[in-house]
Amino acid sequence: MSDFLFWTRKKMYTLVILGTVPVVLYQLLGFKWLTVPWMVVALLGTATAFIVGFKNTQTYNRTRDGGAVWTGINSSSKTWGIMCREYFQDAGLVRELVYRHFAWLTALRYQLREGRVWEVTDTQPNAEYQRYYNIPERQAGFEGEMLKYIPEQELAAIAGVRSKATQLLALQSRTIKAAHESQAIATAQFIEMQRTLNVFFGQQGQCEALKEAPYPRQYSIINTIFVRMFCVLLPFGMLQEFDKLNSSVSGWMHGHMIWLLIPFSMIISWMYTSLEQVGESTENPFEGSANDVPISQICRAIEIDLREMLGETELPVPLEPQNEIAV
Repeated sequence: MSDFLFWTRKKMYTLVILGTVPVVLYQLLGFKWLTVPWMVVALLGTATAFIVGFKNTQTYNRTRDGGAVWTGINSSSKTWGIMCREYFQDAGLVRELVYRHFAWLTALRYQLREGRVWEVTDTQPNAEYQRYYNIPERQAGFEGEMLKYIPEQELAAIAGVRSKATQLLALQSRTIKAAHESQAIATAQFIEMQRTLNVFFGQQGQCEALKEAPYPRQYSIINTIFVRMFCVLLPFGMLQEFDKLNSSVSGWMHGHMIWLLIPFSMIISWMYTSLEQVGESTENPFEGSANDVPISQICRAIEIDLREMLGETELPVPLEPQNEIAV
């Protein structure tokens, strides 16, 4: 709860100001005409609630789809490791295919972590949270990570291409084709491995679709406009309602009930702005914010599992959540 309040505090400050200005104008300066019929505000609030709810449903679905894709990548990677280990007798070739798969995972996650103009990881509320966790792709260079898995000549061969992940899958296909031609694997095994590569191509395409196709801008803009209109008009619609409360109280609060408008309008508006902020932060599931799909953690878990299949004992350390944030 405290983390969420800290995350949304800047908008809370703005909402306090939006609530204070109408009260000062109405109560202290006597601008009694500065009111908006409550029915207008209620209708706008209802419309805003619908569009905010619609956006949050769609952005949650994007994050859920991203998680589902990487669950599939996890399962398919283990299948790939088993096929490589069981189909080939050459231990060197098995290691080459498995380690090139690690390179594909690395290239894909670096590609998904690249910034886009519509992403919000580096906006102030989200950037503040980066002090609590590290995005691995921003800490380690791409080439250094790739050289852990493939030789320099392979890295140089894909250095100038647009999609390095695609070219790595193409290299995998070329390698198993050569193995089939040399009769290192049977035709049925070759077909099965090609089918698995096609699955990887499909999963990569799903990730790229989520990365390159943001939540439609027209709906995002409408959502922002509606929320801001509602937050501005809400205090003006509540002025007369809180002023009427003076007739039902006595004592030192009589004549001052209108000042309660400030905290109540802030709380109501904060509900809308918080939902908008949550929807915005879950819109892009791979950018590296605290609520995103932990693709770095998933890739490390896959690497550990496949290296254990190879019989290796010197394994990388699993990526643990940092301050309860998984990356």
